[in-house]
Amino acid sequence: MSDLPCSVLGMGKNNVQYRCSECGWESARWVGRCGECQAWGTLAEVGAPKLKTVASSVPMSRALPINEVAPEAYLRTLTGVGELDRVLGGGMVPGEVVLLAGEPGVGKSTLLLNVAARWAAQGRVALYVTGEESAAQVRLRAERTGGLADSLYLAAENDLSTVLGHVEQLRPTLLVVDSVQTIGCAEVEGAPGGVSQVREVTATLVRAAKSSGMAVVIVGHVTKDGAIAGPRIMEHLVDVVLNFEGDRHTQFRLVRGVKNRYGSVDEVGCFEMAERGIVEVPDPSGLFTALHDEPVPGTAITVTIEGRRPLVAEIQALVAPVAAEVAPRRVCHGVDSGRVAMILAVLQRRAHVPLHQHDVYVSTVGGAKVADPSADLGVAVAVASAAVDRAYPHRLIALGEIGLAGELRRVPNVERRLSEAARLGFELALVPAGCREKSGPVGSLKVVEVASISEALASLDLRRIRIAA
Repeated sequence: MSDLPCSVLGMGKNNVQYRCSECGWESARWVGRCGECQAWGTLAEVGAPKLKTVASSVPMSRALPINEVAPEAYLRTLTGVGELDRVLGGGMVPGEVVLLAGEPGVGKSTLLLNVAARWAAQGRVALYVTGEESAAQVRLRAERTGGLADSLYLAAENDLSTVLGHVEQLRPTLLVVDSVQTIGCAEVEGAPGGVSQVREVTATLVRAAKSSGMAVVIVGHVTKDGAIAGPRIMEHLVDVVLNFEGDRHTQFRLVRGVKNRYGSVDEVGCFEMAERGIVEVPDPSGLFTALHDEPVPGTAITVTIEGRRPLVAEIQALVAPVAAEVAPRRVCHGVDSGRVAMILAVLQRRAHVPLHQHDVYVSTVGGAKVADPSADLGVAVAVASAAVDRAYPHRLIALGEIGLAGELRRVPNVERRLSEAARLGFELALVPAGCREKSGPVGSLKVVEVASISEALASLDLRRIRIAA
């Protein structure tokens, strides 16, 4: 073994390695830029462990055939928050470790305090460990949000050994750690929040969860780019990774599954930030639409898919003339600006709607983020309606991805989208031709199939060469 070169062993000649403080990437020599996360000046010298042979040991229990493993030991337990249970796949499995990440102020602590309170209200012991607040501060938030329960215990700790002591003393079935970046281990070098510290704390909590059957929820911070802070191995150690998304200026929040060993990642949970805390929104479609008694020019309704859930969103557009010597503006909120620019070019080139001398403003209602390509037709209808200052028929939805040739492409889950629109009382739907397996209306919803953007605008009588001033 000693005859192997140092590069093969993965260490330098003097038994030294260099590790990135941002992502944990290791190198045999110092370099200015991390080869994994591309950060500059983050590599620090650490002692490389010596290679040694691990002796085998007698297992404490014999390996069982998979059919002999008792399924009762892994029955799910509902958290009491229906939208979170939906994302988890129907509740939490004993010994499951969940990593919940989100931007500061989005409501992670409020949501998990509510989960712990509802868990304890069912007669089970829950332990909420906070490393960022005092127990009194958490109590004040619990009073405001109605999260008081006799079986809910609070501990303001920053030491991992003390946290494990509370676990041994209380034997909780649910442990919430807020957050992993504030908990430190005395046996590991570095300050809490460092790569080594976060990795060791996460690994220890995972071992405690698996050995005791205790469900664990860990709060994680995010970087300025929106990624989960800490080494990537933390996401590999846990069973479930959830992202808590939302704009602090809006009330709507989404819990989206990124990884789930015990369920699907195609579900999203919808919440609303209210005065009494985080509130579930089982039917979020009304949050993204405005109430209009009469048709309004420049508006269009579309149905997007978040996970497996159809959401109705309203897109609004405004077209205004500009002076000839001033470049027209393109302002977008809630929709992709590059995709809107492409749709405007297709409208002008293929549908003969001149927009080159007009400002175009496109926005969604309620702070919705629409990235689904199926909303292309809704954007086009809203812009064309605003351009001619003429409303289309009331209670209409538009679905379809627009190609550069002006054709409408098929969209997935069209029947689910149409069923949601019919449930909400819409009367007419424009969809791409050939995207349905069966023809005919969906309930009271009449479905019209169109092949191109020109055909879609012609069917709505919005295709005019002259734009309203």
